[in-house]
Amino acid sequence: MDDFLEQWGEAAYTTTGFFWMALWAFILGYIISSMIQIFVTEQRMQKTMGKNESKSVLLGTFFGFISSSCSFAALASAKSLFKKGASFVSSIAFLLASTNLVIELGIIISIFLGWQFVVGEYIGGLLLVLICWILIRVINPKKLIEKARKNLEGQDSDEIDDSKDWKKQIQKEESWARVAKKYKMEWQMVWKDVTVGFTIAGIVAAFVPDSFFQTLFINSGQGKTDFSILEVLEHIVVGPIAAFLTFIGSMGNIPLAALLFGKGVSFAGVMAFIFSDLVVFPVLRINAKYYGWKMSLFILFLLFTALIGTSLALHYSFDLLNILPDPSQVKIQDKDHFKLDYTFYLNIVFLAISGYLIYLGFFKRKNIAHSMSEMAPKSPLLEKILKYAAFICYVWLTGGLVIKFML
Repeated sequence: MDDFLEQWGEAAYTTTGFFWMALWAFILGYIISSMIQIFVTEQRMQKTMGKNESKSVLLGTFFGFISSSCSFAALASAKSLFKKGASFVSSIAFLLASTNLVIELGIIISIFLGWQFVVGEYIGGLLLVLICWILIRVINPKKLIEKARKNLEGQDSDEIDDSKDWKKQIQKEESWARVAKKYKMEWQMVWKDVTVGFTIAGIVAAFVPDSFFQTLFINSGQGKTDFSILEVLEHIVVGPIAAFLTFIGSMGNIPLAALLFGKGVSFAGVMAFIFSDLVVFPVLRINAKYYGWKMSLFILFLLFTALIGTSLALHYSFDLLNILPDPSQVKIQDKDHFKLDYTFYLNIVFLAISGYLIYLGFFKRKNIAHSMSEMAPKSPLLEKILKYAAFICYVWLTGGLVIKFML
């Protein structure tokens, strides 16, 4: 019983430490994302996308890069672009870029995993787009794309007023109140995923033995870096399965990805785990609602195939260049999370900025129109489950911290 209580306290402390490490990055990332979403609208994106396929893919990738990292927001935005006339391949490029190339995700990855994973994330995001583009060109599913467009015709319009000059808007307090409102919405989108994800990471760090990971990911283990191609492939396939079981978005999954790597899972397996937020069932179901089941399954095939190819390419190219990261460098559960270092001061600064945005959003909210970026229709049951799971996590964390510091 004493061992369990000690582990409970350690799990809660680790979770809280993980979140403290990442707090300033979350705030910075969502402020940038909110500004872009207010001042660069979907209509403005769509207008700049020409008929030329290469140009549209490049622009789709770029607009995804400056967009939100939330999978559900990305699904809705990609659907809107496709509905307004963007090509299917540019919409897929936007979807992949907006969940893999975004700034805030790179910042979180750098904190928990190091520069190699940041490089892998951004190069991998581009490779995902490239492989999907090649597959679409080779398969050329014209009838499927036409049917998907027809499926969208009867759905509600999501037009956004794009008549205002962003250069003038950026000087107005009301515009920043809109940014504040979007910032609030960004947190509303992810608070459940982040809470559950970070809590699971703390529990895994404290309770789950290394032997579990060695069974789940064949031949993994601390200090292990030499894997056969079959072992790497198994890790790549199991990575998405682990992501599916956690049901958490990419931002919440990063500390768990760091734990997997620290436990000896291959670089390819961890990258596959991080890339997997678009191949889980909720995303499959939402795409089916938008485009129909055939197109949804085709998109799943595209993304999973690209994920396997990208993870393999990253692993062996990094190995060739002798820059594969060392699992021993990731010991996040052993860190003193709350010392007075740059993280502490950055958190204080960005908490103050966050407080100002909350003030703006609260006092200016009556004057703000409610025409904001669309969200994909989440499952009410899944949302309710995640909500109650998050509340349970808060009870768990409070109890664990009390045990650690007071008993």
